[in-house]
Order: sequence, then C-alpha cells, then structure tokens
Amino acid sequence: MKSLDVTTLISDSGITRYRIKTKEWMIFDKKEPSYWSFEKGLYLEKFDTTYHVEASIKADTAYYYDKKKLWELRGHVLIKNLQGDRFSTEQLFWDQMQNKVYSSKYISIKKSGRTINGYGFESNQEMTVYKIHKTSGALPIDDRKIAPPDTTKH
Repeated sequence: MKSLDVTTLISDSGITRYRIKTKEWMIFDKKEPSYWSFEKGLYLEKFDTTYHVEASIKADTAYYYDKKKLWELRGHVLIKNLQGDRFSTEQLFWDQMQNKVYSSKYISIKKSGRTINGYGFESNQEMTVYKIHKTSGALPIDDRKIAPPDTTKH
C-alpha cells in the first residue's frame, strides 16, 4: 500500500497526542519481515493537552518493523525531547518492546547551553536518561567565578 502527502493525528484515551507528517508512506505487509517505509522523510510531533508541541522527531528516512515494534531512523535525524534537549545523529533505533533508543553512530546533544558529542548512545524511550559512549564536549566556564591561584604560599 502507498499513501502520499500524509498528515495524520493519533489520539490516546480520546485526546489528540501525536501528529505524523510524511510525503510518502508505504506498507509492505507481504514482505518478510513486514515493514513500513518513509523514504521521503518523516516528521512526528507530540502534543500536550493544549496542543502545544512538547517533543518532535524528524528523519530523512524511516522504517518501522511492525512485528518487532522497531523503528530505524536514518539521514539527518533530529529529536527534541520533553526537556528541550536536542539530539542530532545519522542513525537511531527505537525499540518499543524494550522501551529503549540506541545508536552506534556519532551523536550530538545540545542541552542547557552546552553540547555533548560521542559515538554510541543508549537511552530510555523518552530520551531523558541516557548514556553516551566515547564522549567529548565543551562546557562553558565563567572566568569571574574562578579564584586566581594563591602565589603567596611556597
């Protein structure tokens, strides 16, 4: 099945919680394994009760393996979590059965005025508790709060 220019809303307990937008949504239910394909990009938003966007996911390409409940996001993958942290990577997996998100690729996280980078990443599915492998980053330091060394002691 192939659908073009899709915008759909998803509700949870009668409240609209998500919006999915894609140029092309293909479902391959006779393939083994069966999967959904979003090869022209995918954009997902999560709303609060007043329809304000709380979190979002954007990817150049996405695949959903329905039997495994596994998402694979590829290309320029950009995610904003509920806390406003921004994640950027080229490949990300979301395992809904294990409630976890992971990647072995380079990832950059912008959080509260600092950036953390690394290769490899594991997180809960809300992307609020995570571990970054092979990390690097720059942390801002306020020079005015650092006391000069005491040169009077020998």
